[in-house]
Amino acid sequence: MTNVPITVAHGDGIGPEIMDATLHILKEAGARLDIETVEIGEKVYLSGNSAGIAPESWESLRRTKVFLKAPITTPQGGGYKSLNVAVRKTLGLYANVRPCVSYHPFVRTKHPVMDVVIVRENEEDTYAGIEYRQTDQVEECLKLISRPGSEKIVRYAFEYAKKFNRKKVTCFIKDNIMKQTDGLFHRVFDEIAPEYPGIEADHWIVDIGAAKMADTP
Repeated sequence: MTNVPITVAHGDGIGPEIMDATLHILKEAGARLDIETVEIGEKVYLSGNSAGIAPESWESLRRTKVFLKAPITTPQGGGYKSLNVAVRKTLGLYANVRPCVSYHPFVRTKHPVMDVVIVRENEEDTYAGIEYRQTDQVEECLKLISRPGSEKIVRYAFEYAKKFNRKKVTCFIKDNIMKQTDGLFHRVFDEIAPEYPGIEADHWIVDIGAAKMADTP
């Protein structure tokens, strides 16, 4: 069996401690890895690189196509842009997949049968980072929702459900207020859902949906 090449960033703050433990677990589990270590984040920024990531780090990411990253510092109210967002946009990582699974009875929980996967769009909405100063007293941020971007993430969610035998895909939106942007996302969801007749599709206003997730996931 050949080793799997991966790019590892130890990150900032508690990042190095977390990554050391993670790599130890992977080693003890028998993972066969060829690790390329890169520096990104605060250290790189303070060394004079205004992007917080060096060109050779991008080369490693494109070469290995696997990125194991500890937490990194994102400056608040100034400084370099979020490297998490930069990596997602540059490499086209538009889907953020977050499994939420109960480990009852080993871990005490209010929801012993919880098994939910959250699929979040990574590149658009306010994550697009389109903001500017309108006047000395007004800063504006634009919310970007495109049909191609919406189609990609909606189709990804349904394909994920199909591949892993999930029964339902639920769309969370706020189109009672943002009628054009979230309205477009809602329409795209409704257009694509019939292509997957074996999967139940529904949608919730995000406020209600978040409450239901917390109460009865």
